[in-house]
Amino acid sequence: MSAHTESRFSADVYGNRLERAAELTRAAHLDALLITPGPDLLYLIGSRAQSFERLTCLVIPSSGETASVVIPKMELAALGGSAAGELGLQVLDWTDGVDPYRVVKSAVNAGARVAVADSMPALHLLPIANSLTALPVSATPVLRRLRMTKDAAEIEALRRAGAAIDRVHARMGEWLRPGRTEAEVAADIAAAIVAEGHTGAEFVIVGSGPHGADPHHEVSARRIEAGDVVVIDIGGPVEPGYFSDSTRTYVLGEPDAEIAERVAVLAAAQAAAVAAVRPGVTAESIDAVARNLLAEAGFGDAFIHRTGHGIGLSVHEEPYIVAGNDLVLEPGMAFSVEPGIYFGGEWGARIEDIVIVTEDGGEAVNHRPHDLTVL
Repeated sequence: MSAHTESRFSADVYGNRLERAAELTRAAHLDALLITPGPDLLYLIGSRAQSFERLTCLVIPSSGETASVVIPKMELAALGGSAAGELGLQVLDWTDGVDPYRVVKSAVNAGARVAVADSMPALHLLPIANSLTALPVSATPVLRRLRMTKDAAEIEALRRAGAAIDRVHARMGEWLRPGRTEAEVAADIAAAIVAEGHTGAEFVIVGSGPHGADPHHEVSARRIEAGDVVVIDIGGPVEPGYFSDSTRTYVLGEPDAEIAERVAVLAAAQAAAVAAVRPGVTAESIDAVARNLLAEAGFGDAFIHRTGHGIGLSVHEEPYIVAGNDLVLEPGMAFSVEPGIYFGGEWGARIEDIVIVTEDGGEAVNHRPHDLTVL
């Protein structure tokens, strides 16, 4: 499979996902799963159809019968790049003047107990509920089990994404230098993200000097100065749509000794959290490893966000690596490990890798140096 041109997996992969979706829907005592365009539709059949005022909806019966795609006739081309044809899905196309919600009803029957993705627009959810004379429930319990544990094809895609964003970080010295604005640096990084194998730059954070103390600062017209600590958090999708997300912290010139010491503590906390990843431990325990080490060093109040988030076809998805989440980690789960320390008005630092739970531990897909990188 090409890292740059393959837009989806094999039909077998999607077929297995549809079977699993039907099984989980049946186990939840539901009759059908209704999926409108978005990451879930991309996951289940490889379709990049978009959501408009005209309804497109994948209908997955829990009975194991063939799934259907309700779609406007004028949008049929959107199915061309998906696995719908190879999977033998029933295509129920409709034209303007036809009630598409009645078409959905014909596929699942009135009164059916259906689940819908949380992202389904109210524009479609309310008419579906009215047509079926039954209020749909959230499909999150089904979908989270499907997407949270990655299969072999997804894991390979995440590895490719990790390698691609590592190549961008390796080039940071080409753009990050005194006198340039954050926005100028970000524009070069965004172009490199595409050049190194992504289909686009989803986000580029360049937090220089005091802006680094804002975890979600993006870019500004601030000119980077000698001695600045700079947080670079970048990522984007690599075909067939899986995201990279990696943060490193740089300094322009030799750093102040105290800054170097603090970032070294952060790097040690991040490495310890990565090393703690394995099946059988909880998501919150990974957060606790990083948080406790930083607190012991006196930086507990400087770590102001969760340790990580799941990643896949969405930049942020389950599992979330945060206090209070007692989810037990399983092989195939993938998430960021990204503790940070932030000193308002002065500087900040964050170090982030994507980690995949293996059968006996964890595999980081990012491999750039973790300590403060001097440029």
